[in-house]
Amino acid sequence: MRVACFTPLPPSPSGIADYSAALLEPLKRLCEVEVVTGERGGCTPSGFDICLYQIGNNPWHEHAYRTALRHPGVVVLHEANLHHLIAEMTIRPGDWDAYMREVEFDGGAAALAYAAKVRALQAGPDYDGVPMLRRLVGSARGLIAHSEYVIAAAREAGYKGPAARIPHGAWVGQSAMPAQRMEFRQQLGIDANTPLIGIFGHLKPYKRIVESLRAFQRLLRTDPRPRMILVGEPHQDLALESMLTRMDLRGSVRLIGRTEIEEFTSYLAACDVILNLRYPTVGETSGTLLRAMSLGKAVLVSSVGAFAEFPDDTCLKVPVDTSEEDLLTDYMQLLVQRPDLAQAMGARARGWVERECSWSRTAALYHSFLESVAAGGEWSRPVLEGAEPAEPVSVEPGYIRSWAQTDESRGYVETHITRLRRTLELVPPGKAEDRILEMGAYLQITPALRLKLGYGEVRGCYYGPAGNADRKAAVSSHGEEFACELDLFDAEKDRFPYEDEYFSTVLCCELLEHLPNDPMHMMAEINRILKPGGHLLLTTPNISSLRAVSAILQGYHPGFFPSYLRPNEDGVMCDARHNREYTPGEIQLLLADAGFEVEKLETGEFLEEPKPELIWVEDLMRRYKLPSELRGDGIYAVGRKEGPVSVRYPAWLYS
Repeated sequence: MRVACFTPLPPSPSGIADYSAALLEPLKRLCEVEVVTGERGGCTPSGFDICLYQIGNNPWHEHAYRTALRHPGVVVLHEANLHHLIAEMTIRPGDWDAYMREVEFDGGAAALAYAAKVRALQAGPDYDGVPMLRRLVGSARGLIAHSEYVIAAAREAGYKGPAARIPHGAWVGQSAMPAQRMEFRQQLGIDANTPLIGIFGHLKPYKRIVESLRAFQRLLRTDPRPRMILVGEPHQDLALESMLTRMDLRGSVRLIGRTEIEEFTSYLAACDVILNLRYPTVGETSGTLLRAMSLGKAVLVSSVGAFAEFPDDTCLKVPVDTSEEDLLTDYMQLLVQRPDLAQAMGARARGWVERECSWSRTAALYHSFLESVAAGGEWSRPVLEGAEPAEPVSVEPGYIRSWAQTDESRGYVETHITRLRRTLELVPPGKAEDRILEMGAYLQITPALRLKLGYGEVRGCYYGPAGNADRKAAVSSHGEEFACELDLFDAEKDRFPYEDEYFSTVLCCELLEHLPNDPMHMMAEINRILKPGGHLLLTTPNISSLRAVSAILQGYHPGFFPSYLRPNEDGVMCDARHNREYTPGEIQLLLADAGFEVEKLETGEFLEEPKPELIWVEDLMRRYKLPSELRGDGIYAVGRKEGPVSVRYPAWLYS
């Protein structure tokens, strides 16, 4: 399917530009997309299967709006009001006749009578009363919105075609390379335990800034500890500097101003509570809110419009009525005095956006809807692959131990028995027609891939001269027999000796950390040999584990295995040492850059046993409100192939 997408892109000062840039990357893996950003795009819409129009309420969407009327397609409404856009297109260039026609078409005689006063400069445009949706939605072939609120407004304006509610994408994993929480708190002059509340984005009056400051002022009367930051460009109608002085909040509230996205995200990470309030609203969904939730922040939203549709357990909703300031004060007081509740709510919010709002999931829903509209059929919301994973297969430790044939292998299995069992639990069960590859195979869990998980063809591979292969066989202590081919090659240099899309599943367990030169070559080859939708299970030591944190704070090396290896009696190095160990966030980035959607990311132990010596580290992290999840010794990640490699040499990994 060929799609023409009309949208602004960065550096256009439009939040939809950032939205489109994030959406287009995964969407381009699913269909052919040509992007048109303005009049000089050079695109003929008739040459495409469907046109996609990202429509916002500012002048950077004028070309998309005009083209959508000439060449109807799927319109993405980011809010239920386009009056500001129409005014920019008509009043600003002095075409009052066009403005009057649009007002009458949308609102009828009463709206036209009021517009006459606007033209006579006796009143301002009725932005709230005349939404200016009727003409655009009247010609659209399909409609996408982030909320039922906006879809209902489009229906009220006369839209009768197919509509899809597709959640606003979230920057899941944006904290994979950690935002600088503690560094930015230090810049603000506050310690780890000072409650910090933040308001972010363009600081306009309708974001309830005045109401929030009054509620915060009341909070300080009972608890003088909290501080507040306002991060964003102040609106010209909101004299924040003088307001802070009048309210005697200079010592507790800091106006940061507009920042670049990296700083913006770090200020978000520095906060404990985020206020994301809106009234009045036209159904807009806040990208800042999604960023805050993906960072695991406790968020307060106004209980109106699209914000009322967020799950109740992921945020606190504040009604916009006479109780607003009272509830704002009470909610802020609750969250700053009970940080455990704030952290728990933030964790639920992060979990929700990871499940429902990843950009790859958003793109998959877009693709499904665009195909349906292009074909002229009815759209049924798809159950996305991976939403209902197969029941894991449980393999008992005794079964794994039964394949250990030497003292050395038995010792290794005992040390890693928890990891080996969890690895097998995470392997998607196979069928007779499925093929699976275990990289770095020692035949510890390899037999179970066929005999327990049901794969029809099981292959292994190991480091060695390319083109050679060994046939390995084993007999368990119970008399079961197993054999497979073990192909030899260099995973960082050689083309893997398999056809494109040959395997359903690849296991890369405790191998990544040994690679000295080019891990993305291996990741690209794994991508190539996997079927579309196939799975990669990757395990590797966790350099940010509790054990590693404890070691570095006490002056020891944090690596799980940093030692150099002595050669054997023949002077031969039998194994490769650890060259680089990874954090869970880096594994998330690695998979994304290699064309995989992360279906599962967790950590655990190599051998499950009590570790009371690490309790002090957990206590330290709680005191500093540092993330305590994903702190096990080993990382377990399952990725599903969703497209080709997106970044061959990612900057976070290669110099």
